[in-house]
Amino acid sequence: MTEKTHFGYRQVPREEKSRLVGSVFDSVAGRYDLMNDAMSFGIHRLWKRVALEYTGLKRGGQALDLASGTGDLAARMARMVGDSGLVVLSDINASMLAVGREKLDEQGIFNNVEYSLANAEELPFESNRFDCVTIGFGLRNVTDQPRALAEMSRVLKPGGRVVILEFSKPTNTLVERVYDAYSFSALPVMGKLLANDADSYRYLAESIRMHPDQETLERMMLDNGFDHVDVHNLTFGVVAIHVGFKF
Repeated sequence: MTEKTHFGYRQVPREEKSRLVGSVFDSVAGRYDLMNDAMSFGIHRLWKRVALEYTGLKRGGQALDLASGTGDLAARMARMVGDSGLVVLSDINASMLAVGREKLDEQGIFNNVEYSLANAEELPFESNRFDCVTIGFGLRNVTDQPRALAEMSRVLKPGGRVVILEFSKPTNTLVERVYDAYSFSALPVMGKLLANDADSYRYLAESIRMHPDQETLERMMLDNGFDHVDVHNLTFGVVAIHVGFKF
């Protein structure tokens, strides 16, 4: 019997999910930044700045940004590590990685960045390499999340940390109700108007609801290579930052 997993609210064969997710991001790559600003009213930029405060990166450090997309986190980390450091932008989707590369090129960020088309579940990097691994709003799209978490731990240096920025479960009931109503009514409409793609943004709303809550993700990290995890809620838990430490 074919093993199934979720693609939004749909059940699909596990081997099909990455292709379906890929088609979503092929569709939205060119309007991804515009849609992020519209959907979050620009707050995603603040969330990302807060996440970077937990990276512990210093000049000369090495960082890996998974599901790097259009490179928002990576661009800032490249400035943090300086010319003597290195940031690797990695994404499973070639269209998103191309947009990210073009964006960093336009910002004059060339010398301390590299690009890798890779699956987070099977990273092409040696063990104990990076001081920090980040993934912003990408973990929920990964088919085998425990395997990806184990890979993040593997490539992380002892003493390093993983920073996961992801939508989560609101801690306030009223906020949760408003958020649900907004996600399933406004997001598909915005997707249709701004990106001519309502279905992709309906999937994104569904994928947020299917993602593990704060406590579940914390336990998953502890079960897959991390020795300690700190959880920081932002905007009443609409978004959470999980910081995993490897001792």
